[in-house]
Amino acid sequence: MIMPRPADQLLLPANPFFIALTLVLALLVDMVPLGRLAAMPDVLAVVLVFWGVHQPRRVGVLWAFLFGLVMDVHDGALLGQHALAYSLLSFGAISLHRRLPWFNLFEQALQVFPLFVLSHGVAAAVRLMVGGMWPGWWGLLAPVLEAVLWLPISILLLAPQRRAPDRDAHRPL
Repeated sequence: MIMPRPADQLLLPANPFFIALTLVLALLVDMVPLGRLAAMPDVLAVVLVFWGVHQPRRVGVLWAFLFGLVMDVHDGALLGQHALAYSLLSFGAISLHRRLPWFNLFEQALQVFPLFVLSHGVAAAVRLMVGGMWPGWWGLLAPVLEAVLWLPISILLLAPQRRAPDRDAHRPL
């Protein structure tokens, strides 16, 4: 049985410059020198998952890998640690891209939460295999905060696509 799709507004196509701008801004937010706390959410990971779900042909595993290498170099981490985690995130997001838009934002956040847990688990495992330090139990809070960030980031990044292509007082769409 085919389920009827919720009555959502039709979305305009995403502007590639807007996608690139949001990815670069998320990278810059992650690069702000606030000190690295274990519970700090990874905004770039959330934005990569968002665009992997909504635009899988434009933002794929290659872009996630490249942004991961940039984060590895910036953080001074083991080269490939973030790249592997972001690649797994992107692959998971692309595999969910047909199913996830059928749910509301809260249910979407619940479904992407395991992706964030997997990402942090892989990064911690790679760090521990090479003799790094355990991030502490506060590191378990980061995927929860990323799933909570899914809600406002989804609203903000879909806002430009929800506007009317031609504004008209007689057309409600």
